[in-house]
Amino acid sequence: MTPTDHNVEAEEIDKFSVLAHRWWDEHGEFRPLHLLNPHRLRWIQDHVGLGGKAVVDIGCGGGILSESMAAAGAKVTGIDLADASLQVARLHALDAQLDINYRLVSAERLATEAAGQFDVVTCMEMLEHVPDPASIIQASAALVRPGGWVFVSTLNRNAKAYLFAILGAEYLLRLLPKGTHDYAKFLQPSEISAMGRRCGLETADIAGLEFQPLTQRFRITRDTSVNYLMALRRPL
Repeated sequence: MTPTDHNVEAEEIDKFSVLAHRWWDEHGEFRPLHLLNPHRLRWIQDHVGLGGKAVVDIGCGGGILSESMAAAGAKVTGIDLADASLQVARLHALDAQLDINYRLVSAERLATEAAGQFDVVTCMEMLEHVPDPASIIQASAALVRPGGWVFVSTLNRNAKAYLFAILGAEYLLRLLPKGTHDYAKFLQPSEISAMGRRCGLETADIAGLEFQPLTQRFRITRDTSVNYLMALRRPL
């Protein structure tokens, strides 16, 4: 680890490394991400056309979002600190005939190498897994060029989110393995907005992602009380 790789916990890396071979099993532990992905991709595209855009996907995991953005015409760099996940991502992209640059590097380190080189930064379902989410937002602000977009998704911190995202998803519906989330790391939208403002990002939009147990599907809503998406923009 270097000083720019401090924002990671070994337990989190181990958690996702053990499951790395399951990233593309649409009926396995990462099924919720496969269900979420079409909605988060469409939400990004509603704000910015991805064709020809330089995109960095922070915490890309096995490449679920990275691949969908590359298929939409973006020039994608996917970064993660779980090497096992990146190996899966590279193999799957090769099989899908998609040209994606996967790198074992932290957002903070990449920000020192490639400041202002991306039109779009995405960080989905990742902020709630790091010790210092403000550092990720700061790195995202450094990576995106003026006029560019930063898209994040995470979990709100309130009683309803605890009930649905932990008790419901992990224990009752078993959509996720037990222990996937730590409620103390959930983030309220106002907190992310404040992090963005401190490094020059303006909050442009916010939407909720609501899971419907009967249909086993997600939908985009205006209810941000559990899962939510946020779009931030670096002014010109």
